[in-house]
Amino acid sequence: MTENENTKSEMSFLDHLEVLRWHLVRSSVAILTFSILAFIFKSFLFDKVVLAQMDNNFWTYRMFCKISNLMGKGDSLCLGNIDFNLINISMSGQFTIHVMTSIVAGIILAFPYILYEVWRFISPALQKTEKKYARALVFSGSFLFMIGILFGYYLVSPLSVQFFGNYHVSDIVKNQIDLDSFISTITSVTLACGLVFELPLIVYFLSKVGLVTPAMMRKYRKHALVGTLTISAILTPPDITSQVLLTIPLLLLYEFSIFVSKAVEKQAK
Repeated sequence: MTENENTKSEMSFLDHLEVLRWHLVRSSVAILTFSILAFIFKSFLFDKVVLAQMDNNFWTYRMFCKISNLMGKGDSLCLGNIDFNLINISMSGQFTIHVMTSIVAGIILAFPYILYEVWRFISPALQKTEKKYARALVFSGSFLFMIGILFGYYLVSPLSVQFFGNYHVSDIVKNQIDLDSFISTITSVTLACGLVFELPLIVYFLSKVGLVTPAMMRKYRKHALVGTLTISAILTPPDITSQVLLTIPLLLLYEFSIFVSKAVEKQAK
């Protein structure tokens, strides 16, 4: 063991808190930096990304229409009929939304670096073989997060916009959607999907500390199914299509997490 490793192993609780503080500071700086960049490129952030789902030619709407035609159902699955207008009803509303959306974009863009800081914090306590796997987990965690973000943005979020934006209790009532409500729906659903896709990574660390085992996950598989349906109902609008779209990958992630936990248990033995 080197002198540096001895020093790290003998660090007190307060020393660990100090180290953790600097990791949090660097992560915060990364989020702030990307948030500032997102704030500067306002036109791209809103016109090309956040508000793009207002466009009838949005990728998801076109894909659903193509799938509908390939299945011989005509235009029955075609989306893109935006039957509402966006309005702002607060004096500082648009500026506040600009700031908050930039922060969400900063978190998403800085997430790989945040995972890297997490790895740097825990790496001194890992063995050489574990460090190799931890490096892979940084990449895997970033990959899963981005897949979740894309899944939420291109599938779950557009369905939420279509369902809530075009829902009418009566033809007499016209939808005038508040800008804050619209953007909050998109950002919250998209970010939540990204975090949910981190399930295998969370299971890995819980398995490492012995809080989760493959046998336990198999035993509570039925409970996980109920939990998955609950999460899907919370994150998606109350329609079957969007709930199924989120439930299927969550169940697949749960099964993959069992495999991850089993690999950790085998490695420990």
